[in-house]
Amino acid sequence: MDVRLGDVLTMKKTHPCGSKQWLVLRTGMDFRLRCLGCGHEILTPRSKAEKNIRSIDRKEENTEI
Repeated sequence: MDVRLGDVLTMKKTHPCGSKQWLVLRTGMDFRLRCLGCGHEILTPRSKAEKNIRSIDRKEENTEI
């Protein structure tokens, strides 16, 4: 699964604050995610996070000079 820095992940389950959206701060074997509802940060294994992703919202960067 192609997850990049700055992506917003919509998860299947809600966080206790009620938000389902998480910002990707770090990728690799683990993901560091920040809840967009309350700002709580977690470090979770890639395999566990990828199972719970419903959609990925990516801001397309403009590469024109």
